Amino acid sequence: MSDAIPIGVFDSGVGGLSIARCLQRELPSESFLYFADQKYSPYGSKSASWLEARTELVAQFLLERGCKALVVACNTATVNSISALREKIELPIVGVEPAIKPAALHSKAGVVGVLATAQTLRAESFCTLLDKFSGPVKLVTQACPELVSLVESANLHSEETIGALRSYIEPLLDLGADHIVLGCTHFSFLRESMARVIGGRAHILDAGTPVAAELKRQLGKFDLLNASCAPGKISFYSSSASSLAAKNMSLLWGSPIELLEAI
Repeated sequence: MSDAIPIGVFDSGVGGLSIARCLQRELPSESFLYFADQKYSPYGSKSASWLEARTELVAQFLLERGCKALVVACNTATVNSISALREKIELPIVGVEPAIKPAALHSKAGVVGVLATAQTLRAESFCTLLDKFSGPVKLVTQACPELVSLVESANLHSEETIGALRSYIEPLLDLGADHIVLGCTHFSFLRESMARVIGGRAHILDAGTPVAAELKRQLGKFDLLNASCAPGKISFYSSSASSLAAKNMSLLWGSPIELLEAI
């Protein structure tokens, strides 16, 4: 297998772009195929069985385009589907895990808040993660049903968005949380607005940098790192590639993109 072929990255929508940015920064010579499953977004309201079947189709779409590794850049898909994908696909597959461990280790108040989708919070693997780090630290979870749609529409700083964030975050702060863990990759695009709500009362943690580090480790382990010094490329696909989707994705990415229609 050539080390110059791309890495597949997928999410229910635009949230995984926050992960793709970290991947590009840490692995500048690698090329990527990014797939946004916007036709079926948000994943947070879907059943576990549906998620497992759908993510397998998305993974096969990326593998058919020659990808040498996969990044499941979606917390909901990771906790519900990554084990099944790893059983069927003999390539490096890296998922997203909320930064609960570092939050628990660094919390001085002994209270950590976790923002996530409802499906993530219900997943068995997520509950296992919570149990692992519960004890001296109190982990308080909060489902955030409005946030994915706000990010998908690139509505990051409006009063509507600030109001939604206040309704989710302030109860955690009232309980004494000094760290807020982002359990959905979409939420990373709301860090600036979250900071306005938090007002310095808590730290915000997401998972982009750890995912990039793990991907680099996996590629090195299997001798798949691209040895070229030339910058890699990225292509964008969506299951609902409308002009509006391309516009919003371009705003979040920070430069114009060509969005191709896919499965």
